[in-house]
Amino acid sequence: MGLNRKLVLTLMMLAALSGCSLLEVKLESGIEPLPKAQLNMRVFSRDFSQTFYSEVERSADQIAQLTTGAEQVPMSSAAISLKSNTLMWKINSEQALQRTIFQASPVAAMVDTWVLNAQMTEYFSTGAGKALFGLQQSIAIDASQRLLHNFERTIQGFVTPEEFKKYQAFIQQHVTENPLTDISFSRRSAFNDWLAFRNINEFEAVTTFGTVPEVMSDISDRMAMIAEQMPKILGWKAELYALHSNINADEIQKTLSSISDTSARFQQLMAESPELMATLAVDLRQELSPLLTQLSESTDDKLAQLSIERQALEVMVKNERLALEDMVARERVAAAANLDEISKNTVEVVFQELTKTLKSLILYFVLFLTLVFFAPLGLGVWLGKRMALKQANKAVMS
Repeated sequence: MGLNRKLVLTLMMLAALSGCSLLEVKLESGIEPLPKAQLNMRVFSRDFSQTFYSEVERSADQIAQLTTGAEQVPMSSAAISLKSNTLMWKINSEQALQRTIFQASPVAAMVDTWVLNAQMTEYFSTGAGKALFGLQQSIAIDASQRLLHNFERTIQGFVTPEEFKKYQAFIQQHVTENPLTDISFSRRSAFNDWLAFRNINEFEAVTTFGTVPEVMSDISDRMAMIAEQMPKILGWKAELYALHSNINADEIQKTLSSISDTSARFQQLMAESPELMATLAVDLRQELSPLLTQLSESTDDKLAQLSIERQALEVMVKNERLALEDMVARERVAAAANLDEISKNTVEVVFQELTKTLKSLILYFVLFLTLVFFAPLGLGVWLGKRMALKQANKAVMS
């Protein structure tokens, strides 16, 4: 009973201490949303991609139609080369654009997309691809310039005029130093050069990837664009492969005819020589029977061995489970004993400290009573004696 009373008192004291606690736990996600300007840049880059795809595909198809429309089958080597260039323009430029707009930072995506358009314009106008499409080169030049002007006209709504001039100066410098060299559109990201141009630390360039809904929206956009563009790109690659392969329709037709003739002769042989087919079937059965028997016996042996191993595994698992249960039971008993001992020691320590505290309180209370009651009484007695002594002195003198 005494121990139970001590436990109750201890719990009451702990509850009082917890009620008086001034601690406060605060959980914060620590996720910063993207600034509004960067969100607008991301939306603009994704919208621009559709304009880019449609403009490149329309212009490339127009060049291919004007180049190969009057050609007879088979096409000449020059027509095949121009047709191949139009396919590679669509494949490589659209894959390059996907790599630029799907960067983690909206600013990086915007800068790199701008650089890609400027590089493509320079490549078709005065660069290594200025004669890629022959007489139809102007179609590619006009399409690239329209895309670049469209991008620059729209980006002016997101940045100040001063910022736009800084961006434009960097784009021109970077394109001059890093031009496209071939139709593969092999290039590196311009964002690091942009950071160096603006004297921005690369560790401070990207401070947040956005909230969870913003990240999920970004992933959804990526998956949707990949699902939309992948079939077209695969179709263009297949067309490019077929264009440069040595297989033609006549060869395919001859191969199919040969297969059909062989099948017809085999069917005719089966119809004209049923005895030969029956003999062949008997021979096959005789040859395959020992093999099937051996396979069956081997399979039975493996199944029996597997059954034995499974039984052994079950026994081992059962033994391990029993051993684990015994260990858990022993640990539970030991933990209960330790818990009782810890509780007993805790109660004893608490009451020892409580006794010391009560003794200190009693001492302070006695001192308080002494100061409050006995000190004024002693002071009054002392003052009375002084006054009586003064009166006696006055009587003697008079």
